Amino acid sequence: MNYDITDWIPCEVCEQTATDIHHIEPRGMGGSKSKDVLENLQALCRKCHIEYGDRKIYKDLLKEIHQHRMNQRK
Repeated sequence: MNYDITDWIPCEVCEQTATDIHHIEPRGMGGSKSKDVLENLQALCRKCHIEYGDRKIYKDLLKEIHQHRMNQRK
């Protein structure tokens, strides 16, 4: 995504500063066995990662948000 270490990166859910990288499909739960890919990595702030990150009920929502963000960057 061409970010530099000094760039501000927004949380994909709430727009605050992202501090965590969330695996939408964790490797241990059926995610990719190969290297990490952008389609499965989501920038989140700590609060959103705790609130939404590892809860199955929010997985589809997080996928939808991430797909929208990926489409915006193209």
